[in-house]
Amino acid sequence: MVVSESPVHPRRPTSTATEEKAANYDGQQGPEHKPTLRGMFSTTTSSKHETKRAMQSRHLMMIAIGGTIGTGIFLSAGSAIALAGPASALLSYVVVGVFVYAVVITLGEMAAMFPVSGAFSVFGSRFVSPALGFTLGWNYWLQWSLSIPSELTAAAVILQVMIPPVGLVIIVPVFVMQLIHVRIYGESEYWFASIKVVMIILFIIVGLIYDWGGVKGHPGPGRSNFQNGQAFIGGFANFAQTFVYAFYSFGGVELVAVAAGESDRPWKAVPTAVKATFFRIVLFYVLTILTIGLCINWQDPTLLRAASSSDVTASPLTVVFQRAGFGAAVHIVNAVLLTAVLSATNSAFYGSSRMLYALARMGQAPRIFGWTNKNGVPVPALFMSLAMSFLAFLTTIWGQGIVFTWLLNLTGISALLVWGSIGLISLRFRVAWKAQGRPLSDLPYTQPCYPLLPIGVVVLALLLFIAEGYSAVELQPFSARNVVATYIGVVLYVVLYVGYVAYERFVLGKRTHLVPLLEVDLETDAAWKLGDAVRFREEEESYKVEVTLEPTRREAEESIILCRNPVTPRQQQCSARNIVSVAV
Repeated sequence: MVVSESPVHPRRPTSTATEEKAANYDGQQGPEHKPTLRGMFSTTTSSKHETKRAMQSRHLMMIAIGGTIGTGIFLSAGSAIALAGPASALLSYVVVGVFVYAVVITLGEMAAMFPVSGAFSVFGSRFVSPALGFTLGWNYWLQWSLSIPSELTAAAVILQVMIPPVGLVIIVPVFVMQLIHVRIYGESEYWFASIKVVMIILFIIVGLIYDWGGVKGHPGPGRSNFQNGQAFIGGFANFAQTFVYAFYSFGGVELVAVAAGESDRPWKAVPTAVKATFFRIVLFYVLTILTIGLCINWQDPTLLRAASSSDVTASPLTVVFQRAGFGAAVHIVNAVLLTAVLSATNSAFYGSSRMLYALARMGQAPRIFGWTNKNGVPVPALFMSLAMSFLAFLTTIWGQGIVFTWLLNLTGISALLVWGSIGLISLRFRVAWKAQGRPLSDLPYTQPCYPLLPIGVVVLALLLFIAEGYSAVELQPFSARNVVATYIGVVLYVVLYVGYVAYERFVLGKRTHLVPLLEVDLETDAAWKLGDAVRFREEEESYKVEVTLEPTRREAEESIILCRNPVTPRQQQCSARNIVSVAV
């Protein structure tokens, strides 16, 4: 038997398009801009200080599915049910879920074409105005940095239950993983998310079986929690208040776009991850809230206690397993909850450090934060995020409940402002794309139903914003503290935006605020250059055909043996595509 000398292992075809894309990825953050403040603030363009594209598609997929699920769903979701009833909480999560899915779709279109670490902050600066990018970047960095204390507080409580002497030491392994390499983050998130996926699926199955009376000796409540006027509690004002819990729970879905800056095949991985977000919304939020609402009455004190004190023993997951007769599973649930908190903290460090890194690369933050080590880790930005995490000490000084609520409001409304701004950026991106005469076929991924999706994002953001304000004003008894807590994120947003506009006007001497459509940069960091789309898609199809038609040497020899000695009817179908030039 002689096998031909033609190569058996398929190789990806190389072309100028592929080479240009690879070359384009050597630099991530765009061309040089004029320095802002001399010395301290300036752009960083050296290729020696850039992040590495080391995350694979499966990492990005798991980050999209469950990478940022943490205390928002495991602890705070019960508070939404206790506040407004199970049906109100479920409806608010559905509304915010639809809103968030539209945000991810519109953002995915831009991130697949321009995979940069700053994501929407970079897009805001390039497609709308530098002031918007500056505002979104710092707002997002603060959002993630302030979420670290709440996650660490929950981790400390869990560890005190499992290992009493250990407290906030949990931050050490998470921080060390971030320092080593981005691949460590991707791999750890892959397994953390996998554990959370399995846990939530088991919770939904056990919870529904318990609710329907399927556990002997443990009668479930059935539909009683949704009957007798218990589905909606407190009217529209209470319903509107539940949105902040939904914002907090969904926070981080946009992290896929940030991680695209370190993905090895972003033009393929981002669209796939974006589409997977739908299953995350339905499975991890809608079905989970429904299960909690069915199994635990809205008046149950454990629901509110879980959110106000981060009491892990009062977590809806723990309570449902206990009431279903799985008391021995409590420690396992606690371990999984700890994994979820570790994962959320891991993502918080990643998101905050990468956004600060991107701001420094654009000259909108001190340039020291744009430095990376040889592994592409932005160490100064990471340490700055760590410094902000020491706000966790406030939870021990002023009481966990008060600080947790304030952090919840700040990060929740900040997420809403970021998501609404993404809709505006998407609209201007498409207008600029058309104004410069570019075909949509040059985009690796195009959002469906344009312009309805980005317009819907902006409109929904405004409506949700109004609903939040209404709930704060109408809540009885009236409290000025509640109003301030609701709008504190808006104040920060406005101060950042107006401050940067004033800086541009009086320091840089710029009179034009918006970037002119014909001057919008659609070349820097582009995954595909103009006209490469058709050629690259043909290469992808050709590569798929080669993989199908050219098996490895071992597979070829096994195919020949099976053809000579067929065992099953399927093996008797000896296809010519399974043989590579064989002579006997």
